[in-house]
Amino acid sequence: MKKKILLFFIILLSFNVYSQDGKEPKTQPSKFLSKFYYSINFGGIFYPFSNNNLKEGFETNTFSRNWFSGKLGFGYQINNDLALQFGVIRPAAWFKYDNINNIGYDRSVWINAWYLTLKKNINLTKKLSFFGELGAANVTRVGFSIDDEIIYPDAHFGSLLYGFGFNYKLNNRWKLALNGTFFPKSDKHNQPSISQTSFGFEYHIQKISKKVALEYENNKEYFFPKNILQVSYGTSKIGLGANKFFSMNMRVGNFESFGIPVFWLGDVRAENSFSITYQKTAFRTEKTFSLDWGASVTAFNTEATNTQVLAFSIFPTMRFYLMRRNGFDMYTNYSLIGPTYLTKSNLDNLKTGPKVTFQDTMGLGVFFGKNRKYNLELRIMHYSNGNIFTDNAGVAVPLQFTLGKTF
Repeated sequence: MKKKILLFFIILLSFNVYSQDGKEPKTQPSKFLSKFYYSINFGGIFYPFSNNNLKEGFETNTFSRNWFSGKLGFGYQINNDLALQFGVIRPAAWFKYDNINNIGYDRSVWINAWYLTLKKNINLTKKLSFFGELGAANVTRVGFSIDDEIIYPDAHFGSLLYGFGFNYKLNNRWKLALNGTFFPKSDKHNQPSISQTSFGFEYHIQKISKKVALEYENNKEYFFPKNILQVSYGTSKIGLGANKFFSMNMRVGNFESFGIPVFWLGDVRAENSFSITYQKTAFRTEKTFSLDWGASVTAFNTEATNTQVLAFSIFPTMRFYLMRRNGFDMYTNYSLIGPTYLTKSNLDNLKTGPKVTFQDTMGLGVFFGKNRKYNLELRIMHYSNGNIFTDNAGVAVPLQFTLGKTF
């Protein structure tokens, strides 16, 4: 079952990545992409963990709850009122049992869920619609042990997911979303119910007229690279500050979870890394956004045991242009769930899961020089299976310095 779920994600991602047919200008999305959208939502998550979930003889009087959570996903519009969606729901920080049995033991419970749902819209006005959501989720919980005694076991199971909410249409591309999402409790797995309330947006890629698409593509005012070849090097000697900040794991003063929860850290730390990356533009707008596909090979060695690993990845990249000036164009990019094969598993004696996993990257860069032939970028990377499996310690690759050539 786990392999089938993973294969589904890879196949769906491949459709997304390679869907541009090459006959249309890059400013005109393919038939698949024209029905594609992504959604980003943040809000509160609620799960009533208690001492009843723990092994008899273990309890605490206090709990640490971080309610902030995200719901990130992609959708495919089957018709105007029906869509297929998949994505992930997870908290920004894990639920923690404080000072268990008053002997100083603090332990966390990790939980997240990958979902596949159908979403049905009912139009209330021209701009406002009500929707219902129903489907299945792959729920993963990582429990904890004390002195090799399991106090709350790991769990991995399928669950019903249902929800409802409202969309408000700003224009043909942008919709605001208010979501309520629910998972029933599982007595079999000693798992309480989960509910989430979140607010965010949907961005729908839309076809435009052929005339406008050609005007955008022929407009030389805004640079978009056709191809990029990059080489990158990173070292842990400069620390993991960027990785910790963007995963909300930075400690500042009395704050143990300072930062912005838009990326991931990982228990395995890469000491040195070297990457070769190729990217090609699949779709772009007139000025600010492009969807690229890419392939990379990354070599890294781990800090704790100096294990040598190769990672082979294919991936999509969303690139957002932040500033365009006479001498340079500045952008940020974000890549999620790039199918990856690692040559080794269970790194640094930690349970990182199977060799087939995912690559995530986030970067800030510039194109510069005559005809924007050159590229500089700062990038952080992460490898994990997204808690599809209970073994998912994750790999953190510190800041990489990247030099690229466009052509």
